Amino acid sequence: MELLPPHVRRADLPQARTPRRAFGTGAGVVLSAILDHGPVARSTVARLTGLSPAAVSGYCAQFLARGLIRESAETAGPRGLGRPHKPVEIDTDRYLVAGAHVAVAHSTVSLMDLRGRIVAEDRQPHEDTAPHAVLGSLAARLPRMVAERAAGRTVLAFGLATGQWVDPGSGVVVDHPRLGWRDVPARELLTAATGLPVHVDSHSRALARAEQLFGDAGSRGDSTVLLFVGAVVDAAFVSAGAVHRGPRSGAGSVAHLPLGPHGPLDARLGQDPDGFEGPPVGAPAADACSCGTTGCLQSEVSEAAMVLRARQLGVRVDDFVDLLDLALAGDDRAVGLFRRRARLVGRATALLLDVFDPDVLVVVEPGAARLPECLADMRAEVAVRSWVCDDPERTVVTSSFTGSVLPTAGGAVALGALYADPLGPWPALPAVS
Repeated sequence: MELLPPHVRRADLPQARTPRRAFGTGAGVVLSAILDHGPVARSTVARLTGLSPAAVSGYCAQFLARGLIRESAETAGPRGLGRPHKPVEIDTDRYLVAGAHVAVAHSTVSLMDLRGRIVAEDRQPHEDTAPHAVLGSLAARLPRMVAERAAGRTVLAFGLATGQWVDPGSGVVVDHPRLGWRDVPARELLTAATGLPVHVDSHSRALARAEQLFGDAGSRGDSTVLLFVGAVVDAAFVSAGAVHRGPRSGAGSVAHLPLGPHGPLDARLGQDPDGFEGPPVGAPAADACSCGTTGCLQSEVSEAAMVLRARQLGVRVDDFVDLLDLALAGDDRAVGLFRRRARLVGRATALLLDVFDPDVLVVVEPGAARLPECLADMRAEVAVRSWVCDDPERTVVTSSFTGSVLPTAGGAVALGALYADPLGPWPALPAVS
């Protein structure tokens, strides 16, 4: 009996294409095209965006006045033919954005240039997880970082990213059970503390936006699912180039997807009742998830669950970083736990692929990024469980920002706002008309 029914391959179906960056203002589309292709002629930007040459020239004049772009050396066509032109590119010498990511155990503050490159970062453990303490610490750490690393450049804005339920419109962290935060007015508090425009979003949506702007997945199509697996588990969805939030900004809450115990498919695959090293799916994982149930995605694959299972197997680790270091050093039990995690994440990945049928699914998870066997296991699980994905090696990829995921997330919130509306009211930029 076949595991998958005979059906038309997705690759054989014609794809409806939309402009890659179908979001933001016309100005945002032009600035994004310059980010993608610069140094680039204005006429080329017009062809790429579908806007008129006059409109593109008008936007570029305003970007030059604001210091967002600069002109490169004048060039001409082949053998000197054609009218000389001055290509434009993003100016990385004048401005930076600041970003912060708040994790369960620590927070990371960073500075990022307008091409999404990390200039500086500072990670510190929480001394107190109360909202005012954490946000106050972020604001207090920023001035020293700017003084030491900004090199005369102006900081335009501050971006905050964290997990769980975040409302970008109000700037409120609606619910973060692992931190014990509820209805925290993060934008209001950080604006008062830093004096900067502040933008707030979930880390999954921030990283999905980063992939669009300056990551590898942004060139793979107009639809993306990003699955974040860390101390918390959540996701982001991009359709027609736009990041989907939902009417309550709750989109991406996948932590409680049920993985379920041994089922019919496992038997057909010839797996034992669990198919993985360590305790079976559904075994208690104390404090791994706030929902109080077992067998959900977060209770099985979160960092807390990984550490608990390691200790159940007699692996002595203080925290998740210790466990990852053991796996990277080749410890069989640690590697087995990460491979177990990869296959469980593969189950969820297959479901998300079938529900959303994206061009690409980005998994932000250190095992898949740094242990080749984990990525192979994840893709193998997708291959036998997904009814839609016929090419897991092409469709399921790891983050473009391995090694810098958390500092990238916060800065990407601010950069995403800038590229969406570069001619908006940015106090540090010159006014344009």
